[in-house]
Amino acid sequence: MKSTFVISVLILCAATACNADKNDSVAITGDAQSTPAQESTVAEPSTEAVPPGDARPQAVEESGGQPDPSEADTQPIILAQAAAPASGRKWKFKEGKDYHRLIPTQPTLGGSDKIEVAEIFWYGCPHCFEFESFLNEWARTTPANVRFVRIAATWNPLVKLHAQLYYTEQVLVHDGKIKNPESFRAGVFTEYHRRHNRLASKPVIEKLFENSGISAEDFDAAWNSFEVAQKLRLAQDLARRYSITGVPTIVVNGKYRTGKTETGSYPKLLEVIDELIERESLR
Repeated sequence: MKSTFVISVLILCAATACNADKNDSVAITGDAQSTPAQESTVAEPSTEAVPPGDARPQAVEESGGQPDPSEADTQPIILAQAAAPASGRKWKFKEGKDYHRLIPTQPTLGGSDKIEVAEIFWYGCPHCFEFESFLNEWARTTPANVRFVRIAATWNPLVKLHAQLYYTEQVLVHDGKIKNPESFRAGVFTEYHRRHNRLASKPVIEKLFENSGISAEDFDAAWNSFEVAQKLRLAQDLARRYSITGVPTIVVNGKYRTGKTETGSYPKLLEVIDELIERESLR
């Protein structure tokens, strides 16, 4: 009988195993002069604390219910199981491969009334230039519950100067001074990548706006405005929160980050974006 007991113990020990999850860590590689198969890269985002005086978008954090201690002894033990896809749907793309989850979920530019898709970009990035036509076509057919926005990169003085260009452009579009935003953006990309004008100073940038019919007074008012300064600060903050290390990068609802590095092509990237939107729509 003792022998039978020992054998039973050995069988039980052999059936027991440890399982540890391994988190994928993916670094975006390449630079602005790399081949089109790679994305432009930037320095690692700053980890310094955000000054308390700066205005910041508000995020609503999700939390699960806490168990009632009084029920601890009466609840059955349930073995852990893999989470089933929402509504039993089998998704095509995989977390850690085609996109990455931001933990915790980060703020977005707009409110929670819509699913926000944000492109982080730089006018001087050849990959952003290449992606522009794909993205514009996709944005024309977004569902009513989706909000598409752009966030300018700001990681060095020249890139930040181009971010100020973009946010000045945004203010003038809002004020009705720039009638065709898509055409204006195409002109900026063309100026940099086709005409090799690096737009490296305010006077050169002002001339670009002047060629589009913007007066010096309207340009200066927007360029030096509090609104543009605020947009620049917000762009810097969100880039840190989203851990942006290259452009173009797409962030869906402050929760998922993806790009061509993960997907391999722009058509596939748009498919991934659509699936992430669908995931969020089922919540």
